[in-house]
Amino acid sequence: MTAVLDAPPAPPAPPAEGRFAVPRWVWVLPPVALILVAVVYPLVGIVARTFTDKAERPAGFATWRDTLTDGAVLRALGTTLEVAVLSTVGCLIAGTFLALVLAFVPFPGAGAVARLIEVVVSFPSFLIPLALGVLLGPVGVLQAVGLPTGSFTTSLWGVVLAEIAFYTPFVVRPMLAAFGRFPTVQIDVASSLGAGPVRIIGTVILPAALPALAAAGSLTFLLTLNEFGIVLFTGAKDVITVPMLVYTRSIVGQDFASAAVLATVQLIISVGAYAVYRALMKKGTH
Repeated sequence: MTAVLDAPPAPPAPPAEGRFAVPRWVWVLPPVALILVAVVYPLVGIVARTFTDKAERPAGFATWRDTLTDGAVLRALGTTLEVAVLSTVGCLIAGTFLALVLAFVPFPGAGAVARLIEVVVSFPSFLIPLALGVLLGPVGVLQAVGLPTGSFTTSLWGVVLAEIAFYTPFVVRPMLAAFGRFPTVQIDVASSLGAGPVRIIGTVILPAALPALAAAGSLTFLLTLNEFGIVLFTGAKDVITVPMLVYTRSIVGQDFASAAVLATVQLIISVGAYAVYRALMKKGTH
């Protein structure tokens, strides 16, 4: 009878002479230092600038009071929210429709269409208003064939259309992911009970995708709220948003104190929208 014994474990190798063990917390220092220099320091400087006047003299809350009671600022804030809300609603409608078609209406090339929609995200945002100008502008294609469009591309609705065209893919992608996890057997059961396509979408599919829809809407609202390039390149002189006003007062008017107040207000709104987005994303994953 032969007994098989496990070999005793090898003793740990002695540490090499001269080797220095780096504490783990040391590796945290470079990214923390980068964040402090690139993010925290500029933000602190912007907030501190809000408590000075145009000549950089201490002014307490006077700059805040003067800026937030300025009619132009209030109108810009209202325009910013109006454009963001209209664009978000349009993106949700267009993105949900496209996602429904791509997910539940099989047709040749559906995958290629989905990839093509996603490619739009890689475009610079200013290409969209330029493309719409070629199509709908005063000397655009429609104008050339006898269909006058007037000043549509330089109006508020032109800005909204451009933002819908650019940000709709941010709705399509999460909705496709939500629809991809949807059990098709529920559609079959609802159809066998006599429900039509519209009723199935409204009572079966969309309620299950509400968390993804809410997350996509909050993300789109956050992005459209801070959009600058599209508004600038549409040439809509009457559409003054908060980012445009920050640019005008800081670069053109050299009023950095007022611009800092506007930037801080925009930051607070954006952080709030991002917090809502993260909460909805967390709810959707559960």
